[in-house]
Amino acid sequence: MSIEVGSKLQGKVTGITKFGAFVELPEGVTGLVHISEVADNYVKDINDHLKVGDLVYVKVINVGQDGKIGLSIRKAKDTPSSQRPRHRGHDRSAADSLEQKISRFLKESEDRLASLRRHTESKRGGRGARRG
Repeated sequence: MSIEVGSKLQGKVTGITKFGAFVELPEGVTGLVHISEVADNYVKDINDHLKVGDLVYVKVINVGQDGKIGLSIRKAKDTPSSQRPRHRGHDRSAADSLEQKISRFLKESEDRLASLRRHTESKRGGRGARRG
């Protein structure tokens, strides 16, 4: 079995550096899990997540022409679609037409301007109020 990009394998951590961890794969070849590919959150010290001898599941993310193998632990995890991060904002259909989006934008803008005008006028005493 050759090592192919996209394949998920189990390997053993054989070495740790400040920039990543070396993982021995089933065929005896070694790949590198860069520190940014260890966990979904920021990893300051890789020793907080891995130690030599750990068995880990990795995904092959690249194989260089020089034979170097790039691995990822975080991409090896199957994340159900219900747990994937969603885009923030309003939950609107992606099928909204351009005209609908423009219309909604204009209405929201007009509402904001009207609210701003009311607020400004109340501070000044309304239209026609004299400063003295």
